[in-house]
Amino acid sequence: MTALPAQPVVYEVNTRVWLKETGRRTGRPTGLADVPKDAWDEITPPGVDAVWLMGVWERSERGRAIALRDPALRTAFAEALPGVTEADIAGSPYCIRRYEADPALGGPAGLAAARAELDSRGVGLLLDYVPNHVAPDHPWVTEHPEYFVRGDADDARREPDAFLDTGPAVLARGRDPLFPPWPDVVQLNAFDPALREASADALTAIGRFCDGVRCDMAMLLLNDVFARTWGSRAGPPPETEFWPQVLASVRGRHPGMLFAAEAYWDLEWELQQQGFDFCYDKRLYDRVLHEDAGSVRAHLGAGEEYQRRLVRFLENHDEPRVAGVLPPAAQRAAATLVATLPGATLWHEGQFTGRRTHLPVFLDRRPDEPADDDLRAFYEEITARVGRSGMRTGRWRLLDCEGWPDNDSGRALIASAWTGPAGRFLTVVNLSAHAAQARVRLPWDDLGPYAVELTDLLTGHRYRRSDTELTHGGLYVALPPWGTHLFSLTSGAD
Repeated sequence: MTALPAQPVVYEVNTRVWLKETGRRTGRPTGLADVPKDAWDEITPPGVDAVWLMGVWERSERGRAIALRDPALRTAFAEALPGVTEADIAGSPYCIRRYEADPALGGPAGLAAARAELDSRGVGLLLDYVPNHVAPDHPWVTEHPEYFVRGDADDARREPDAFLDTGPAVLARGRDPLFPPWPDVVQLNAFDPALREASADALTAIGRFCDGVRCDMAMLLLNDVFARTWGSRAGPPPETEFWPQVLASVRGRHPGMLFAAEAYWDLEWELQQQGFDFCYDKRLYDRVLHEDAGSVRAHLGAGEEYQRRLVRFLENHDEPRVAGVLPPAAQRAAATLVATLPGATLWHEGQFTGRRTHLPVFLDRRPDEPADDDLRAFYEEITARVGRSGMRTGRWRLLDCEGWPDNDSGRALIASAWTGPAGRFLTVVNLSAHAAQARVRLPWDDLGPYAVELTDLLTGHRYRRSDTELTHGGLYVALPPWGTHLFSLTSGAD
């Protein structure tokens, strides 16, 4: 097992798409055991601590057949991939038939080879776990119908989109309470004691192949959420929550295993308290991409310990490509912010090269798009330099940016500092399309009586400022639209 740092940088890869493209380059079919070294190099640039191989488990042929018959999905497939054929439609990676590596990817031996390759590079492996539902042809459907939310023949007749008649039993189709049921999956009953034990066993088995898991839609398993979603069909809520019981069982057998929760609805804190190491920070994503710096600053005012257990991202397989949402300069500013915040950082394969097509996860081929080499150089540089600096081993603090009576442009600035064994670091980001000026109040009162040198980690530019200016007036910054500073600070006191 690869020991991951306290705040890892994770690189998400759509496994089937990546393997197909690797095979096209090498001219031969490629499974996980056949990936050449240079392809592994591309997804493990310096500064990346773990790779999330999304979509390695055996997909459901029955679920794929349902997707092929769905007109809305077929329209989405054609929009994302002009000329799409049925051969390009692999089915959903979250419609899982079995938690075994798909034979199309090389099976368990291929997955073991992938982990060994990553481990040799000091890079961890993350895989998916879907606690809420399974495919209609999962073995549990026939072997353990008691694991599922049940209906009856009248339900299946009255609501065929919400219930599946398997013959021996009528099972509810999986759902999020805010949306219609998903047609290709059946709903597990989080209140069933036997299902909880089986879930812990499934996660324990997954733990033999990886260093951590990303748990899909983890908040749906919370007792109050599950009770509101399913009511009396689920039975009475147990005294214990699902996640503390399951995670404690798994950690008893895999003590170092990392658990990250896909989480929404402001339930991140609750899931952290129930045992998750990290939870998605969807609020930050929304605020960075769609709101202003004031809302971002308010969000970052939460306690540091809470923030250290969030996953920061600008895109993932569920979200639009950030290159299609933000102009290049704004994307760089947002990425600088995300890369230097406490918590886990999530980058998405294709984000570094500026891909704009949001690919449905059912597809295992994507359209060709020209690579933005300048953007790739930026992402690789900031990922490497932040990692090499060691800044995120220290303590983090949000800083005040003070304007003056006739200039409040500084409200567009987000400034923060790291202090620790690796030194002192300052990030200032202009999250606006306008120039901004302010004085940044630094958190260090032991800089003087020396001149202080500020070195920009991305450009190499050096600036010298007096301790008097920094201690009493604050650091004056003037940034162009979407401009950034990423400084290390040294002085005679260091």
